[in-house]
Amino acid sequence: MSTLPACPQCQSSYTYEDGAQLICPECGHEWSLSPTAPAAEEARVIRDAVGNVLQDGDTVTVVKDLKIKGSSLVVKVGTKVKNIRLADGDHDIDCKIDGIGAMGLKSEFVKKV
Repeated sequence: MSTLPACPQCQSSYTYEDGAQLICPECGHEWSLSPTAPAAEEARVIRDAVGNVLQDGDTVTVVKDLKIKGSSLVVKVGTKVKNIRLADGDHDIDCKIDGIGAMGLKSEFVKKV
């Protein structure tokens, strides 16, 4: 009898192990057996160019001229960005910049005020 847990998605008992992953052959769901894996992603810390920890709602300034793709606009050094939102993906920060609009920034190009 198998001691592997049932699939969390479809409750199938036919799960099998493939390396560090568990796989359900019925629905194709894959998951990790270790319960600590999601906690490591939640503990992700985003830091600015100087090393300060950023949080939602912080105010930052741009430390380098940033060209905007597909446009002739440039975000100049010293531009203040208020009320940032941290995001997952390539660009760590979602924000609105006066005169430009909504955009994503990388945390390496900003400094916390």
